[in-house]
Amino acid sequence: MAPKSKDKPKASPSSQPPPPIEDQFTSLNRHIQRSEFSQAVKVADQILSVAPGDEDALRCKIVALIKDDKIDNALSAIQSSKTADFSFFKAYCLYRQNKLDEALSSLRDQERNSMTMLLESQILYRLGKMDACVDTYQKLAKSKIDSLEINYVAALTVAGRASEVQGAMEALRVKATSSFELAYNTACSLVDVNKYTDAEQLLLSARRIGQETLMEENLPDEDIEIELAPIAVQLAYLQQLLGHTSDASEAYKDIINRDLADESSLAVAVNNLIALKGPKDISDGLRKLDKLKEKDAPNFRLAHGLEPKISQKQRETIYANRLLLLLHANKMDQAREMVANMADMFPNSVTPVLLQAAVLVRENKAGKAEEILGQFAENFPDKSKLVLLARAQVAAAAGHPHIAFESLSKIQDIQHMPATIATLVSLKERAGDVDGAIAVLDSAVKWWSNAMSEDNKLDIVLQEAASFKLKHGREEDAAKLYEELVKTHGSIEALAGLVKTVARVDIKKAETYEKQLKPLPGLKEVDVENLERTSGAKHVENGADHGASDAYMVDKNKTKSKKKRKRKPRYPKGFDPANPGPPPDPERWLPRRERSSYRPKRKDKRAAQVRGSQGAMVREKHETSVSGGSSNNANSKSNQAMSSKGTNQNTEQSKPPSKSSKKKSRN
Repeated sequence: MAPKSKDKPKASPSSQPPPPIEDQFTSLNRHIQRSEFSQAVKVADQILSVAPGDEDALRCKIVALIKDDKIDNALSAIQSSKTADFSFFKAYCLYRQNKLDEALSSLRDQERNSMTMLLESQILYRLGKMDACVDTYQKLAKSKIDSLEINYVAALTVAGRASEVQGAMEALRVKATSSFELAYNTACSLVDVNKYTDAEQLLLSARRIGQETLMEENLPDEDIEIELAPIAVQLAYLQQLLGHTSDASEAYKDIINRDLADESSLAVAVNNLIALKGPKDISDGLRKLDKLKEKDAPNFRLAHGLEPKISQKQRETIYANRLLLLLHANKMDQAREMVANMADMFPNSVTPVLLQAAVLVRENKAGKAEEILGQFAENFPDKSKLVLLARAQVAAAAGHPHIAFESLSKIQDIQHMPATIATLVSLKERAGDVDGAIAVLDSAVKWWSNAMSEDNKLDIVLQEAASFKLKHGREEDAAKLYEELVKTHGSIEALAGLVKTVARVDIKKAETYEKQLKPLPGLKEVDVENLERTSGAKHVENGADHGASDAYMVDKNKTKSKKKRKRKPRYPKGFDPANPGPPPDPERWLPRRERSSYRPKRKDKRAAQVRGSQGAMVREKHETSVSGGSSNNANSKSNQAMSSKGTNQNTEQSKPPSKSSKKKSRN
């Protein structure tokens, strides 16, 4: 039999030659088209093992890693490249990691094209630099970028320029209902300009358009509800603005309890619900906010996945509300720590310094709070308005009118408003500086005299200035102001004040002005001279006015008696007044001892009698024998009584307890 031929050994996979690089690129393209990003990364690595410096393969690998949400691996791949420039992808990865300053610096050396400008605008939006973001979008308006109008409208709204949204949409030639995202952003801009009804209708349209669009994409109902959660939160916020607090609260609770919302919408719903409740339920608010923080962080900090999804203003609001809850809960250590962290997180914002002042005021350190607010106002004069107002409030509450006056005086755009003038005058008056208060009023009168505005407040300022000067004994100056007020406005109140003021200085002049007053109706029937000769009202004793005439009193009594009306008596339920039955005992509510039928019980006279057998004799205690066991019962009882009391009495007789002492008294 011939021997069998041996099989040739199979080549190992490692010994097989790799497929041609063209086939590998074809496979790489196929995986990318199918969104198989992990497979695309493996094929790209195979290409790079053969051609380490291939720029196209490395670019495909970086994009596939970014699409697969493996941002750290994408950054490592970018840093490993020494030949190609991937600064744009690096900036995008840093943007995804919320390292916004590094991302912005990575774009500075890049060519200014539509892609780099679009990424730059998104970074600026997240940094809160809204004016620069809007400028970038305006430059991109002519470029054909999909969904550019959605981001553009959102940037205008957050920048506080909601009034420009309609013009921007007309320039872009788009309608608000072209997509549910654009309808939502446009509705938010309408909320900012207080057009709540239009905003509500547009939000309802956005929800309808969104449901139709997402159902065409065959998304599950839960995913559709999650996608439309921002619209639901905004509708609840509209109810809150319209004063329907119960409806808004129920809507927020429904969104939170069902947990069918994205992270950003859930965070906004929690924050708005806490703001709606206020300090009513502090512990519940803190528990809800704790669900938004990073789990492993020792202090309160929003989760890393949540921070990039909400704007800087929203993050700041959430932190501020938590700090206010801590102050209401009197958790001062946590509040101090949190306000220090907020100063680092939001260095260019006014909110941290205002909250720091609130913490110091709560600790009874008003002077330190005034100092911090004053330093911030000096360092950032363009943001000093709110800070100076807060400093004035703190100083006024702490009894420092000079500091409060100084703070208000630095806010130029409200100096001559009537409310500010009244506050400044009150502060000067509280500080005892009447001349300073008059100087404020004179300055206000001068400013309003030269003002050309339609809503001129000169008459109000003149009236208050004249009244203040008259109050503090400046009759001549007050008379001049009243004269000017009568000439310019001719009001009856000013003329009456002028007569009252001039009467203190010049009677004849006062009589001249008095003739200009219109006579009061019914004044002729009163004899003024006779009224002046009367001694005035007399003191009333025991409800009777002895100065009143008898006829007047009689008429008054008659009118009073006519007004009185007898009311039918109200009987208990089931009581028949025709058959009332026996009258109740008049003493039924008196204690038993106080009733006329009470008879106290007699004391038992037999209590002092000797108990025992017939013919027994009472022995004295010093004759009682204590030895032997033949002593009688009476002697043993007396011995027990002696031993229990522990006294040295010699002549006390042993007495058995009486029956009256055993019975409880019923009295």
